[in-house]
Amino acid sequence: MRLPDEFEENNSGLTPTVLSAIVAVTLFVGAILVMVLLMNNQNNRRGPVTAEKKTEESTEESSTGVIYPDTNLLVSGSTLSPDDLDFWDKYPQQTEESTQASKESAPTESETVPENDPATDGKHTMVKNRDGKEEWVLISPYLPKNDYDFTKLVCQSELMKYYEEGRQVSYVGADISKYDDYVDFVKLKKAGINFVMIRVGARGYGTGQLVLDEYFTDNIKRAGDAGLDVGVYFSSQAITVEEAVEEAAMVLEALEDYKITYPVAFDMEFVENDTARIENLSKTEKTEIAKTFLDTVAAEGYMTVIYGNKEWLIKEIDMSKLTAYDVWLSQLQDVPDYPYRFTMWQYTTSASVDGIAGYASLNVSFIDYSEK
Repeated sequence: MRLPDEFEENNSGLTPTVLSAIVAVTLFVGAILVMVLLMNNQNNRRGPVTAEKKTEESTEESSTGVIYPDTNLLVSGSTLSPDDLDFWDKYPQQTEESTQASKESAPTESETVPENDPATDGKHTMVKNRDGKEEWVLISPYLPKNDYDFTKLVCQSELMKYYEEGRQVSYVGADISKYDDYVDFVKLKKAGINFVMIRVGARGYGTGQLVLDEYFTDNIKRAGDAGLDVGVYFSSQAITVEEAVEEAAMVLEALEDYKITYPVAFDMEFVENDTARIENLSKTEKTEIAKTFLDTVAAEGYMTVIYGNKEWLIKEIDMSKLTAYDVWLSQLQDVPDYPYRFTMWQYTTSASVDGIAGYASLNVSFIDYSEK
């Protein structure tokens, strides 16, 4: 390309060669700028490069095969926020509502199960006192416990029976007094009764007089004739050990002409709807009186038992002083819950059985005293 003549004339010091080089450089730089502008325009048409693509393009592989991210991307290329990170969800924000709900759902002190509940700890037994109030009483670890399996009790026609390995090992009895009027002992035996406990007599709870049961002589004779095993009991209201000896002597005298195969029972109890002589006796005094009676009778070779309901045996006397004697328990329910050892159980006073006109008091003996 040839420049105009006037340029050559007025530009001293610049040779045509230098001028040509300057022009060439200028044109080259301009071409570069045009290309850059065109490339930027093309990239804008394609849209922004995504973070994922940048990540892919900005990583390089090391000689060991591990891919490392570009340092510039780590510093300024991430578009993530804390909400995009999963571990933030592991720590939910505690609001006032959730705090209140937690407090409401937590059990209160009154709702927690007590650690030492007497109803379930196996160390207490329920006793119903004379006034009707119920009381949990600690079971003594020193008294012998009963080991009966009451699932083996079977009541057939109001007669309670106890079985072991499919064999009956108990005996059914009835306790008899003047209040039963005339008893047909032959019918009673045919009805399934094995033994009877006949009242010998009593001490008046008001007067203190000793009285022979007016049906005793007839009852003990006819019961023996019917082939029933016979035991007897005495209703005590003794308030001294001397009176206990007196009562025992009366029983021994009444038995002189008869043979009995079941025990002599000592029966001391309060009187319903009235005041008994024994009301003011202490537990120790009642225990001493019972032991004196039983010792006196046993000394003559008779088997002896102490009669009482659960409350009497646990609260009114000290059974730890009477472990030498068997227990005749009175508990009028389907299954007894007296925790200690007993050999006879009066389970009803309102049964119907052939041979007794009115309500009958029935018992089950877990041992055969006639074989002792």
